[in-house]
Amino acid sequence: MRVSRKIAATGKPLALAVGNFDGVHLGHQAILSATMRAAERLGLTAAALTFAPLPRQYFARRQNNPALAPARLMSVGEKLTAFAKAGLEHVFVPRFDERFASQSPEDFLQSLRSANVRWIMVGDDFRFGAKRGGDVTLMRQFGTAHAIEVETMSDVVTRQGSVRVSSSAVREALAAGRFGDAAEMLGRSYAITGRVTHGKKLGRTLGFPTANVALSGRKPALAGVFAVKCRLVTRGLEGVAELGNDDVGMILDGVANLGTNPVVSSENRQHLEVFLFDYSGDLYGRRVQVSFIEKIRDEQNFASLDALVKQMHDDTARAKNILSRMNDDGSAKEGLQEHP
Repeated sequence: MRVSRKIAATGKPLALAVGNFDGVHLGHQAILSATMRAAERLGLTAAALTFAPLPRQYFARRQNNPALAPARLMSVGEKLTAFAKAGLEHVFVPRFDERFASQSPEDFLQSLRSANVRWIMVGDDFRFGAKRGGDVTLMRQFGTAHAIEVETMSDVVTRQGSVRVSSSAVREALAAGRFGDAAEMLGRSYAITGRVTHGKKLGRTLGFPTANVALSGRKPALAGVFAVKCRLVTRGLEGVAELGNDDVGMILDGVANLGTNPVVSSENRQHLEVFLFDYSGDLYGRRVQVSFIEKIRDEQNFASLDALVKQMHDDTARAKNILSRMNDDGSAKEGLQEHP
């Protein structure tokens, strides 16, 4: 799969899926599947167009109001991995900046035409161009004038039909600790993939050595202490393959803290720290995928390190009990009910 930072011709006509695709949930997956089918039917190259940063992130920064930015479900790298697994051949990831945001809807559509797009799939509420001035009606009119087929995807709903699958709904489910609902909308357990970095190394002195997983400035959609499944996804570690290859890698149980860790840090920055129950190797510099299975508790402050250690023992015991009921993919083992 090729990745381009500019919307430009690739040498082949394109079937193009357009959107933010944060989380690549079931609705997004339906759009990508439709794009793959159209590309095969029409003899086109299957491609996607997404944005970095997300538009709402950009406008929050421009207004100097970080609270306006939504939590991110995926990094750009995780999104590209999902696109590759879907079978796309090309992905455009233009930088969403002042120049991009200020272009007219007509200029945006002209850039797609110049890239030799012949078929487009968007959500039926897609808006584009300066001040969100363009909509699907304008896109269809442009397509008719320039022989570009435009299709939209209707809402995808949960099995019960009560919730529209969306990135916002996934964020809300994660924030509320409803991981089953989030997994249903995502088609998988929610996970964060990142590189293990050096931290304060306090955990090892307390008997709980943790892997500090870089969030790379991400605003997480959840916070607290969780039972997790951790997959090692870096080549060179006992034959473990890179994420997306056939070798699924080593999967380990653990307990994770995602938050500011107020007992040991006053930085008020988000950290993801994972204590793996049965691993003692060196993970520094390696990439791991942390799947969130169940929330144990909210993050809290403690009067002393002794109180923190006692709570960590309790958290570990609870996580082991929860994970003993789960398969490696986070589903309940046959014949067992999920932990209440």
